[in-house]
Amino acid sequence: MTNLRLEQVVIEPGESAIKESSDISAVECEFNGKYPFWHVHNFEIERCQFNEGARAALWYSSKLRMRDTKVLAPKMFREMSELSLENVSLPNALETLWFCREVRLRNVQVEHGDYLLLGSSDIQVDNLQLNGNYSFQKCRKVTVKNSVLHSKDAFWETEDVVVENCILDGEYLGWHSKNLRLVNCTISGTQPLCYAENLVLENCSFSADADLAFEYSAVRATIQGPVHSIKNPLTGHIKALSCGQIILDENLRAPGDCVIELAQSS
Repeated sequence: MTNLRLEQVVIEPGESAIKESSDISAVECEFNGKYPFWHVHNFEIERCQFNEGARAALWYSSKLRMRDTKVLAPKMFREMSELSLENVSLPNALETLWFCREVRLRNVQVEHGDYLLLGSSDIQVDNLQLNGNYSFQKCRKVTVKNSVLHSKDAFWETEDVVVENCILDGEYLGWHSKNLRLVNCTISGTQPLCYAENLVLENCSFSADADLAFEYSAVRATIQGPVHSIKNPLTGHIKALSCGQIILDENLRAPGDCVIELAQSS
């Protein structure tokens, strides 16, 4: 199918209703069947609802623009490219946005979003409200702004990521990352930012539970306020108001020359 407009249409349970199509527009539609948008190119979805039966609805497709839509089904957006989501709610986002490229998210709310955006690349995010662990794992070329992420193990094994003006709540943030830059962020959760390469923090703040930070990381950090504890940073420079505990023990690895500069001792 090509050049098709669907308006106030209900897709009943079944499979592959709009498969292998292009130039599709769906407005105020309801989807209940599986796999409706597989191998679809250049399509718009506006003011629609994907019910739970429409699981795995959008795979192997490209050039999607989705606006003002509610997605109740899991396993959405897989192996896709050039997709834009604006004012979209995903209250059941298990296994969502996996292995996608050129992703744009604006004003998106996600619940149960474990492993959101796994293995995806070229991602721009503005105002993402996320509840879900293991987000952004193995992602490349990412910018996240003005967002709140309640996510354990966020940004693991990422590369070339910038996070600005965000709240990052969840333990083990950013482990094994490369070129992770955090600007004006609030960080909470135990053992953040360990095993990181070329880690940069600018004007960030740490909550009281963000302890044992920077273990085995190469880091340059300016921290607004105190840090509960810093443990065995690999190299670099950390500047903070104060630190409750600095741990440099027999497990410190070479070069082990990180400079920790404190405005005051605590």
